[in-house]
Amino acid sequence: MSSRVHAVRLSPASTRLEAPEGTRLQDILFDQGVEFPCGGRGRCKGCRVRVLRGALGITPEEQRLLTPDQLRDGWRLACRHALHDELELELAQWEMTILGDESHFAFTPQEGWGIAIDLGTTTIAAQLLDLQTGHVLAVQTALNAQARHGADIMSRLEFALRHGQSELQGLIREQLGRIVWSLIESARARACAGANKPGVPRAADRTACLKRVVLVGNTVMHHLFCGVPVEPLASFPFEPKQPGRMRFGPSDLGWALPQEAVVEFLPCVGGFVGSDILAGIVATGLHTSEELGALMDLGTNGEVVVGNRHRLLCTSTAAGPAFEGARISMGMRAATGAISAVEVQDNFLSCRVIGGGEPRGLCGSGLVDAVAAGLELEWIHPSGRMANRTEMPLAGAVILRASDVRELQLAKAAIAAGLRILTGRLGARLEDLAVLHLAGAFGNYISRASARRIGLLRLPLERIRPAGNTALLGAKRALFEDAAAWDALAARVEHIALNEDPHFQDIFAAEMHFPATAL
Repeated sequence: MSSRVHAVRLSPASTRLEAPEGTRLQDILFDQGVEFPCGGRGRCKGCRVRVLRGALGITPEEQRLLTPDQLRDGWRLACRHALHDELELELAQWEMTILGDESHFAFTPQEGWGIAIDLGTTTIAAQLLDLQTGHVLAVQTALNAQARHGADIMSRLEFALRHGQSELQGLIREQLGRIVWSLIESARARACAGANKPGVPRAADRTACLKRVVLVGNTVMHHLFCGVPVEPLASFPFEPKQPGRMRFGPSDLGWALPQEAVVEFLPCVGGFVGSDILAGIVATGLHTSEELGALMDLGTNGEVVVGNRHRLLCTSTAAGPAFEGARISMGMRAATGAISAVEVQDNFLSCRVIGGGEPRGLCGSGLVDAVAAGLELEWIHPSGRMANRTEMPLAGAVILRASDVRELQLAKAAIAAGLRILTGRLGARLEDLAVLHLAGAFGNYISRASARRIGLLRLPLERIRPAGNTALLGAKRALFEDAAAWDALAARVEHIALNEDPHFQDIFAAEMHFPATAL
């Protein structure tokens, strides 16, 4: 790479960046919020930028994916180019709110500090706690740096299989190391500033107080962080070979922490059901409840748990990308510029845009609302076909296409079928579920009424409860508990592979249809 440095200006954010000549635009723009849904392989057009000043040639992928008008207007795919001159790019920036946790729970006080980390495919949330008081002393959130190589777990798996997983392992270990150190520095600064305040640590240098770091995440994140080969997850029967709890010393990870500190990644349950779901079971108390309940996490993968203190069943479905805006023609994360809610008002659509301003795309909650609204207006048939149209205008230039409706049908059918099968395996019916906990950001923001209207959730609204970031809450609880207890709980949870269930295809096909009328 050349020693010359060029400037990149981003509009309308008025941001000026500098990078050495030859630096990939993908590496420059990822930290600025540009998504690379296909992992920068030139297969989609999710990373479009418009050249306002400077020049970027036209690649074969751009000729295939972009229209002649778009190419003439200066639109390019950021993943196909490197920096060779000064550039000004039109970049619709956005900020994304990452769900944290402020829950209170009972615990046994201990000495020192602990850090809980929810390692998601898209986002990371981390909190540093005083184990004596339970107070959260510092919080850090970030987008997962691995996302530059693919937005969902299957893209990450493909990258790891094609290029080896050392790149992904190095990215996440380095990023989490920086996050852990930043948490400690923030807590130290707080300790110095409030040395004489009650409830605030008095010591200025508390680095040595860090006793434990607990991580939770899905099975792919577990393997990529821990260095466990991912090949078994990419072929039948899609079961991990080493799903158990993994323990590291700081030197194993290259983290500048006291060597007595312990870093643990909690155990997976099986298949694509990871320790984030195990943490969710603990956070919701599903494993101690006498009543039959369910937990559903609709992130980049869709996981479902059904059971109580007597028995717990779980499964995963390849449904999450649609719920997070992936594979949707104008889909995006739940961030500034995304249509997050759609309502019918006087036979017209009213859309809410995150951050206000001109809408740029459609996030998962907006997608569910839009389809529910289309059903109510009879613009969309229960079969999923659009009535006398191929697309549905929402707001501004944002539209809903027939292919988007199909993606939602596939996603909701997989989730609904999984819930029905697990409930049936326990000798129960959906109406026997006392509660359905919706975990994660999507579960926190989705309209329960819209989810019922499309047939995703077929329970009374009062039984459907947004549960927040149960993965982070469970990880925080694990800081105070014996790790062996989590191994025992993981062994209790039975993993069900839907593809091996003889009734799955029939139930899935039935769930593809939307309810003809509101439930």
